[in-house]
Amino acid sequence: MNISNNNYSNIFDLPNEILFIIIKKLNIGDVIYSLVNVNERFVHLLFDPFYIQNLNITLMTIKSFYQRTFSLHEQVLSNICENILPNIHDQVKQLTVEQHSIERILTHNYSQLYSLSLVNFKEEILCKYLMDHSALRDLLTHQITHLNIDIQSDEIPTLLSKISSYIFILILSLCQRLIKLNFCQVFSYRNSFSLIYKLPQTSCSYSTLIELKINVATFNACLCLLDGHFDCLSKLTINVGEIKCERKQINNETKLPKLKHFSLTSFDMIHDYDKYIIPLLHRMINLEELILFLTVIRTDSSFIDGTELYDQVLVHMSHLNKFIFSINTDVFIENNEMDVPLSEDIQNSFIGKEYGQVRSYVHFEPKKPTNQNIDFEEAKAVVKSHIYSLPYQFKSFLHLNSSFQGGMFVNVRCLTMTDSFPFEHEFFKIISDSFPLVKNLTISNLEPQKNKQHPSTLISFPHLNLLNFINAHDDYAQQFLVDANTHLPCLLDLCILYESLEIATNNFTNGATRLYCSKLKGLHMDKPFMSRKILYQYEEKTSDNINNESISNGSNQITAETAQSSNIQMKAKYDDDDEIDNVDNDDDDAEEDSTDIYCERSGCACV
Repeated sequence: MNISNNNYSNIFDLPNEILFIIIKKLNIGDVIYSLVNVNERFVHLLFDPFYIQNLNITLMTIKSFYQRTFSLHEQVLSNICENILPNIHDQVKQLTVEQHSIERILTHNYSQLYSLSLVNFKEEILCKYLMDHSALRDLLTHQITHLNIDIQSDEIPTLLSKISSYIFILILSLCQRLIKLNFCQVFSYRNSFSLIYKLPQTSCSYSTLIELKINVATFNACLCLLDGHFDCLSKLTINVGEIKCERKQINNETKLPKLKHFSLTSFDMIHDYDKYIIPLLHRMINLEELILFLTVIRTDSSFIDGTELYDQVLVHMSHLNKFIFSINTDVFIENNEMDVPLSEDIQNSFIGKEYGQVRSYVHFEPKKPTNQNIDFEEAKAVVKSHIYSLPYQFKSFLHLNSSFQGGMFVNVRCLTMTDSFPFEHEFFKIISDSFPLVKNLTISNLEPQKNKQHPSTLISFPHLNLLNFINAHDDYAQQFLVDANTHLPCLLDLCILYESLEIATNNFTNGATRLYCSKLKGLHMDKPFMSRKILYQYEEKTSDNINNESISNGSNQITAETAQSSNIQMKAKYDDDDEIDNVDNDDDDAEEDSTDIYCERSGCACV
């Protein structure tokens, strides 16, 4: 039977090579459930060994930016467990499961399985499985060489309990063949930090681990991991919550000749960069790849520039062939007069030192009442610089200010903008062009906009999910929430003070802000008990004016009925920044995590 219709293009007309590419872009659970009974051709494609060897039995459902589930629909899961897995279990090499389906999935013998991802597990549940589930323990002990661990949390960021530390140690003791471990760096929107104080002295599994990705709470935990426990560790990717002086002093002198690749990320303000970071880097005498994402605070001192990096770091690493960095330096002016260098001066410091392409800019901020960024009482001003290698490979861009000149940053998903000079409408056009895929935007600026008559140019942030105005003037809420100014088709969560929202929406009666407010899945405020009441009241007050009218949104016309359609949960396959890290890929991202952290740090409750 010829299924194809000669008059129209049909999916059955496509060659197998194209169909296979399409299928690989889709969630494998949905694909198997939906297409396995279409015809023999699809069965042949779906059960191709190159396709089913990487089996991901999860599906991310986005309820809000911070609330996501990973379970398949029960009917889909049952069909996979009863009709699919019995036929393919011996061909699966990489498996991804979540806590609600693991019991049913691990009833089969996966003889070729070497890579396992445990996604969205609660700490106590994961710990119980690792101690009591015989099939899981057997896999970890005898087969698994690549392991991804993702621990769920109710808040972002979060400091995990001591259970996570026990889980980490338990994994090291169980996995006798473990080569690569990703512990809590699986998804970019999470920032879960583990408390690691000490590790057992010896274990047979320690000597097999070659690559480790992990989030730790303190710099001492980082030093603990590098204190001789992992004899063969050659690649460490670590995100440190705080880098500061601690009572317990851990060895930071012993050389690390086996370490070839090191990535250090911290969103903390680092006051002791020279005391802690530089000595750590000097231990890595055979390093071939270095990645740094840091913010350094200094007083009456100089910026970190090309000359300082070369003299303090690069000359001590004769084998280094790849250096990727994004370093912010904030210099607080207290006693000394400082000649503020030009951006060109910073840029020129990199010439002739084999850095590759580098960009930089310098920004001066005097101390004034509205400038919360200068938190030292003695400081007269702060001078800021940002140096970064190109192409920019990190998923976060922090502390952007009005001295930013633009560029193209396609990898950035999280952006923070901080300044004591106002951000005008035209500047946001530069931002939207420079960061086309940003999802999380935080604005910290208490200065009102000077030009409140915004031009007709519509600014678009097509992928933006989260907006944070907790430390922003009311003008920025109006800039973004008025649909005639800014196009935000994917906005899910808003972090804002109650008074700012009240002003931006004209006491919840402004029809121009209703489109985005009615679509919100999460409203994070300083008065959380008002959140649900606000949105309900806002819709009630504006329904008479908008109910049967179109809402203007630039060149698009969106009806009020369409604006209400957000009650349907958003389902999505993992985006490139939400995708489980492929531990087999040697060309990993420069930074595995971004910083979806600012709303909860501001003390706002989640509805």
